[in-house]
Amino acid sequence: MRVSQSFIPTHKESPTDAEVISHKLMVRAGMIRKLAAGIYSVLPLGLKVLRKVENIIREEMNRIGGLETFLPSIQPAELWQESGRWDFYGKELLRIKDRHGREFCYGPTHEEVITDLVRKEIKSYKQLPLMFYQIQTKFRDEVRPRFGIMRGREFMMKDAYSFHTDENCAKETYEKTKVAYSNVFKRCGLDFRMVEADSGTIGGSFSHEFSVLAESGEDAIGYCESCSYASNLEKTESQVPLDIGESELSAELEKVDTPNKKTITEVTDFLEVSPKNLVKTIIFQTEKELVAALVRGDHEINPVKLKNLIDCSVLESASPEVIEKTTNIPCGFIGPSGLGLKVYADLSIPLMKNFIVGGNEKDTHLRGVQPDRDFKIEKSGDIRLAKENDPCPKCSDGKIQIKRGIEVGHIFILGKKYSSALKANYLDPNGKSLPMEMGCYGIGVGRTAAAAIEQNHDEKGIIWPTPLAPFQVIILPVNYADEQTKEASDLAYQKLWDKGIETLLDDRKDRIGVKFKDADLIGVPLQLIFGPKNLKENQVEVKIRKTGESQLHPFPEILDRIEEILAPL
Repeated sequence: MRVSQSFIPTHKESPTDAEVISHKLMVRAGMIRKLAAGIYSVLPLGLKVLRKVENIIREEMNRIGGLETFLPSIQPAELWQESGRWDFYGKELLRIKDRHGREFCYGPTHEEVITDLVRKEIKSYKQLPLMFYQIQTKFRDEVRPRFGIMRGREFMMKDAYSFHTDENCAKETYEKTKVAYSNVFKRCGLDFRMVEADSGTIGGSFSHEFSVLAESGEDAIGYCESCSYASNLEKTESQVPLDIGESELSAELEKVDTPNKKTITEVTDFLEVSPKNLVKTIIFQTEKELVAALVRGDHEINPVKLKNLIDCSVLESASPEVIEKTTNIPCGFIGPSGLGLKVYADLSIPLMKNFIVGGNEKDTHLRGVQPDRDFKIEKSGDIRLAKENDPCPKCSDGKIQIKRGIEVGHIFILGKKYSSALKANYLDPNGKSLPMEMGCYGIGVGRTAAAAIEQNHDEKGIIWPTPLAPFQVIILPVNYADEQTKEASDLAYQKLWDKGIETLLDDRKDRIGVKFKDADLIGVPLQLIFGPKNLKENQVEVKIRKTGESQLHPFPEILDRIEEILAPL
């Protein structure tokens, strides 16, 4: 491709609404343009990158027996109502009506559609297992779309769905997909972690995320420095702390005045105790009722863990207005004793003695509190947010480390959640009708490309890993109007394309400084710089974008070594 025949509208300035570097650089490099909030046009250079990601995904999915299909993006409400997700999914589901007044949605995912297809076509155990996948546009009406194509409302996604006769068969495919996904992200040149994750609105029994490590990541990842344990922080397991509080004999319950002392710091400073000797009570709203959650004063509650412990569909922090109206207790002084709500506690709370809680009266706390004696725990479990240097839950030597990550892939064992609801059954060898076991597997195509930029950039622009680069080589003539320079540049351009190396020739009349800036911005891994002075000595300058290393090489002999130079980039 010649720059004069292409469309690469580069910009010097970043868009004012861009918060992360991938958004800034994709706009500046002429890869995307905003149409509306969270909705982007992908320009030719950006599309080349997305196609590279797609092709890597296709190759790895095909390798494990995935069958590519293409499903409708507009889905009838009846299917979602049948699965029970029409009301549950919430405002992210874009609901529309056709001219006849029939309700549809723009698919954010395709569990219902693929399950409907399979229940109509698959009847016998002899036809299983099967895995279907597609690469298609999705829409989720995010309340706050941001970060360009990394968190847009409309996005490109690879989603796959597998169907099985039993759980063991489903797990076999799940394990194969783990390997396939790891291969995808390795081939994309990304530093990533596979982490245990919560299943969220998709549902299912267990899942794993694939997260690219980057400071701009929205997710926190907890991993062990000594073993292979890694999980999304919302899933990272916590052990009972060694210092679980006072251990002496039970004390008498004592009411103490704490005038205007509401926060952990204010109360502990006033009473001259450590935060670990105080238990805080946080009120949450489920779909049915208000509940109380207890955690030690120096810890934080993990809402995902709490939601799973309660086994509820909705869990949100209750507002101060709702709390005070329901309990008649001012916020800052709430405790579990006599509260009148179900109490869920972190696993450390039943082992503590003589701790401090809110007194359920203004300016009052209770000291010497004992579980069971002074309040009832509905259920206890691990509901706290793991912290840096917590003991590893899987090995005896390691400590949890925390880094930021960008979720680029997520895989689930769904079990019978959708097959039972939609009656996707098969006949076993005895002629008995049984619901199929299912798996679900997704990769964000645009997110993967954006995550690659978050990991690979400098102050000049993008530094593409070679497998994702829109072009592997860019030819930069100092003066394309010079006959010798033009002849050498054209020769290199043709020979590299003949070798299957995607090459961009900057044949513009602009100054070489402009060409250098654009070449660095769009991030092509290798630059060949042709100037009259070097060509007189039959040499060309070869510059590596990633390191900035630049060397003169004999021309045209160097053209036979370009693949060798590109290999490690």
